[in-house]
Amino acid sequence: MPAYNSNGLWLTDASGLGKEAAQLVDEGGFNALKLRLGRDRLADDLRSLEAVRETVGDDVHLMVDFNQGLSLGEALRRCHALDGHGLYWFEEPLAYNDLRGYAQLTRELDTPVQIGENFYGPRELWRAIQLSACDYVMPDLMRIGGVSGWLRAAPIAAAAGIEVSTHLYPEVSAHLMRITETAHWLEWQDWVNPILAEPFELGDGRLTVPDRPGCGIEWDEHAVQRFQLAT
Repeated sequence: MPAYNSNGLWLTDASGLGKEAAQLVDEGGFNALKLRLGRDRLADDLRSLEAVRETVGDDVHLMVDFNQGLSLGEALRRCHALDGHGLYWFEEPLAYNDLRGYAQLTRELDTPVQIGENFYGPRELWRAIQLSACDYVMPDLMRIGGVSGWLRAAPIAAAAGIEVSTHLYPEVSAHLMRITETAHWLEWQDWVNPILAEPFELGDGRLTVPDRPGCGIEWDEHAVQRFQLAT
């Protein structure tokens, strides 16, 4: 599955973001990264973007995530200012349930708008699509209702021609993306690797789904024991 690296590029000082971006690309030959924006000043967001671009160049896709940090007015001001910078998508600039605000952003911006990690079930995905509140969707495996919820939600997006990406849980989400008609990008984090017996293989910006039973996850029991807490 094509994947982007979401392991870093948080709201830290711009001076270190270029080096960090290069390291994230090297983790799996990635050609796409997640960059967090929404600092106090637009100028600081622009410096952060420039620092990353200077290091990784224009061929690496940058998906930017505001983590619901902006009001509608600030989102309009800031996203319009960033609209011509070749970003792959704007993710969740507003509170997740402000679908009418998202519809306005989607109408006005050239950069695609991405939402969906806070869809609690397929009906919320359907409502967002009905309101034209986004260009892309990225359901969260837990919030959408697990495997069953995903299997009900993905065809709704496909019927509307909306591309589907993932939020977290890459080892399980990768399986579901392989049967999603409009599958787009897998969000990759290595957060669970310390307790996996055999982490999934990465290369050329893709995650390989292993040919193992079930989801292909086997726990490193010794590592799990190190994280246990006595009660």
